[in-house]
Amino acid sequence: MLKLGLLSVIAIIAGVLSISGIDASPIKRAATGAGYWSTKGSTIVDSNGTPIRIAGLSWFGFETSNYSLNYNTIRLPYCNDIFKGTMPSGIDYNANPDLVNLTSLEVMDKIINYGGSIGLRFILDRHRPDASGQSALWYTSTTSEQTWINDWVSLATRYKGNTAVIGADLHNEPHDPATWGSGNTTTDWSIAAAKCGNAILAVEPNWLIIVEGIQTFNGQSYWWGGNLMGVSKYPITLSVPNRLVYSAHDYPASVSAQTWFNDPTYPANLPGVWNNYWGYISKSGIAPVWLGEFGSQLATTSDQQWFSSIISYLGTGTNSFEWSFWCWNPDSGDTGGILENDWQTVDTRKDNALNPIKFPLGSTAGGGGGGSSSSISSTTSTTPTPTSTKTTTTSTTSTTPISTPTSTSCAAHYAQCGGIGYTGPTCCVAGTTCQKQNDSE
Repeated sequence: MLKLGLLSVIAIIAGVLSISGIDASPIKRAATGAGYWSTKGSTIVDSNGTPIRIAGLSWFGFETSNYSLNYNTIRLPYCNDIFKGTMPSGIDYNANPDLVNLTSLEVMDKIINYGGSIGLRFILDRHRPDASGQSALWYTSTTSEQTWINDWVSLATRYKGNTAVIGADLHNEPHDPATWGSGNTTTDWSIAAAKCGNAILAVEPNWLIIVEGIQTFNGQSYWWGGNLMGVSKYPITLSVPNRLVYSAHDYPASVSAQTWFNDPTYPANLPGVWNNYWGYISKSGIAPVWLGEFGSQLATTSDQQWFSSIISYLGTGTNSFEWSFWCWNPDSGDTGGILENDWQTVDTRKDNALNPIKFPLGSTAGGGGGGSSSSISSTTSTTPTPTSTKTTTTSTTSTTPISTPTSTSCAAHYAQCGGIGYTGPTCCVAGTTCQKQNDSE
């Protein structure tokens, strides 16, 4: 039987678990969000044509908590090294005995199959070509364009027919020298994205194909992956209609200083900035836009203003933006996570602020399904108490929690590469020393 581990935290994110345990039987959600998802103008709809919303988290590491949070989608990063058959590292096999002897891909299977059984959806995110780090382009000297495409086709084949997997985020944060519409096949991300997307759709025509922006278009630079200005002149056309979703990433001044943060009208100027770089696509009805990453430590007034502004901009109702918060785990150096540094306490400043735009599957279109919002401040949250409106499940398995990460007991961690080459939090073994290093977005 599973103890608290990888699968229990999936239930917490979905909002079907609020105590230290996990039920052996799946929790069935209501019909909203049924089947595969597709696009209709700037809206995402389920297989019944009901408007829905991607409201999720990026999750590059797993740890446990005791509180249901009502997110509906996990953006699950991977790197191409997982296709090499290497066994994952950094998994607490005492907490996850059913993962013993599983390859990285088999661990991914376990995560997706259980998450799907309780109503969660997954977007696979090619976050890195290998364990050494991110890349500006979709290929490198050691990972070719064809390998990138072939690996995506392998994933589409592997999860074909599994409605828990709804989409492919083709490449994380393309940036200079990536171009859009230049016609240069060595740098034109829009050409490569269409090529890869069509290869995926030839195998699994039901997936959403998610295309991030670049950094610089016509001399105007923005966040890595956040500049979608080129779509207005060079839109992407896929072989299967109603499958294209554009995606941007956006961050506050604490991550990197930008000119718009020094504007005398800040933060009132921010909606205009977002409209210019990515928001216009959704507002014009061209296609849905998914804000695939945004996050902050909320340590400064400027960041708090940015966070409140972007949540308001993402909106509610059928014309709202899709979103995925970066991230669940706390060890992203620039932003932290929904969890505090103890890997157990929920940061209620962040989670409560996101409540108005959450969309638990089974709710009606418009978001706001996650509970009440709260003001944002730099005060560290205390351990939250589950509200009476959250769904609880009685456990039939062991409720022994994973220990707080220390020099002798580290958090279970499944990283972008399934633990291959990862240098963040790991589970210590006798004679080793735990290391905790920041992971990049």
